[in-house]
Amino acid sequence: MALLSRRKLRENIFRLLFLSDYHEASEIEEQMELFFFIYLNTEEDSCQYISKRFEQITQHLPEIDESISEASKGWRLPRIGKCELAILRLALFEMRYDTDIPVKVAINEAVELSKIYCSEEAPRFVNGILGKLAESDSESAIR
Repeated sequence: MALLSRRKLRENIFRLLFLSDYHEASEIEEQMELFFFIYLNTEEDSCQYISKRFEQITQHLPEIDESISEASKGWRLPRIGKCELAILRLALFEMRYDTDIPVKVAINEAVELSKIYCSEEAPRFVNGILGKLAESDSESAIR
């Protein structure tokens, strides 16, 4: 069976990241199995890709969260909506750790997800945070 489109894969990774915020680490494997059974029962290749990407993101979560926290001055992580936070985590992972995805594409896809799943103000917030992070990353690369 063929993989889902990149956009659908990204959307399912976001949904899994969002879901994981509501469960203990010990429950995540069971929750993932349930998620795949409900949403992607026949997409074995897609499930493997999503699982691998989810694992990669969670491995980098401390650095990702620290960067988001620094860029969102005045907004501690618990104050950021769970949807927005999951989107920011996914996008920042793509921006920093996935060389196949251009930074602008990662930001644009994050904004599009926030238009679907978040409040009316969320796309500006997500774009602003990711823009700051992209700018600081490019400045760091120059140094």
